Amino acid sequence: MNNYFTKTELILWLSSVLLIVGSFCVFDKENYLTLAASLIGVTSLIFSAKGNPFGQVLMVVFSLLYGIISYGFAYYGEMITYLGMTMPMAVFALIAWLKNPYKGNKAQVKVNTVGKKETVFMCFAAAAVTVVFYFILEHFNTANIIPSTVSVTTSFVAVYLTFKRSPLFALAYASNDIVLIVLWIMASVYDPRYISVAVCFAAFLVNDIYGYISWRKMKKMQGES
Repeated sequence: MNNYFTKTELILWLSSVLLIVGSFCVFDKENYLTLAASLIGVTSLIFSAKGNPFGQVLMVVFSLLYGIISYGFAYYGEMITYLGMTMPMAVFALIAWLKNPYKGNKAQVKVNTVGKKETVFMCFAAAAVTVVFYFILEHFNTANIIPSTVSVTTSFVAVYLTFKRSPLFALAYASNDIVLIVLWIMASVYDPRYISVAVCFAAFLVNDIYGYISWRKMKKMQGES
């Protein structure tokens, strides 16, 4: 493990941890569940950037904790999305990643390419999920329903692409991070403690962008070897 992560990855992870802990100490100081979820989430991303299935194990834990946090601010869309979609899909992704190691290396998944037919199917499925979830969220009087619905869409695309082992999953999660930053900034207007959650997703955004770059390199390396 000493040589598993590059210096860039270690600096990125450590910087993210310090940012998350710092924002927690300044804006929250009480909700350690939020802190734990944030640290688990950012650690999940650095493993996922390496194509390591352990990242999906941590994503399952993060989804559970984040669902609880979302319930606390009546972000029922986030709660339902992560507990009912992201968490089970992370389990399926874990199984898919373990079944498709790169040349027998269980610590690196074989990168896949999503075809045109699958992309079309994904778009139709995302549209259907978005419509259904909008009415569900409206029924539960979800706070900030429009960005919450958009978050459902981006989350679905992200988990689908993760399951398919496509490098684009990281960009989909980056899009979702932007939506979540907006959501939790809106929440922080009523409770400043939620600024730490917004900062968490800002750190996630940087890590997901790096994850996409890393997967592109993996895809090229796997294609050449």
